[in-house]
Amino acid sequence: MYDLADVRPDTEIDPGTNLLITGPPLTGKRQIAFDILASGAQQGNGSIVVTTKDGADKVLKTFSDSVDPHIEANIGVVDCVTKQSGIGAVDEDPRIKYASSPVDMTGIGIKLSEFLQEFYETRGLTENRVLLHSISTLLMYSNLQTVFRFLHVFTGRIQSADAMGVYVIDSTGHDDQTMNTLKQLFDAVIELEENNDGEEPVIRTAGLSS
Repeated sequence: MYDLADVRPDTEIDPGTNLLITGPPLTGKRQIAFDILASGAQQGNGSIVVTTKDGADKVLKTFSDSVDPHIEANIGVVDCVTKQSGIGAVDEDPRIKYASSPVDMTGIGIKLSEFLQEFYETRGLTENRVLLHSISTLLMYSNLQTVFRFLHVFTGRIQSADAMGVYVIDSTGHDDQTMNTLKQLFDAVIELEENNDGEEPVIRTAGLSS
């Protein structure tokens, strides 16, 4: 079973669950997603981040900042940004695998499978958490039908691996039809709403039971 860190402390998540985190910009979606991964790392879970938005260096820093310093975490990053940007050298780091761009969905899927296989067979990690940040970037480069097909395969891979999938999307960047179409792929949704009082965003959940 998996947990949701401090978002829903008493909620247990079944293996194979895919969870969508949605909300406007600046409501903390990314940090909540990393907190969910970090919570697992502190229990010995594997952590895999597929990043279509930030380079691997930034992802690794955010992850390490979210995990207690004494934890030796099993982390893998599928970086879909660095090769496309052409800025900086590609690190020879076993924690990082590179896809050519966010359009390279076949490559992304292959790199994810390689990490899952490595974590299961080489490291003996039977519980793994996978973060995809962000679906919105995929939709900038490809149409809804292509992204839907990719996510259908991606979520199926999470399910068959008994892992936990966490996905982030900017709710204000897409129309209702797009959001409703994509939500069909997920077992549960965490929805963040801006708080007009300037306090913490309101968190609504669907498909989760304590």
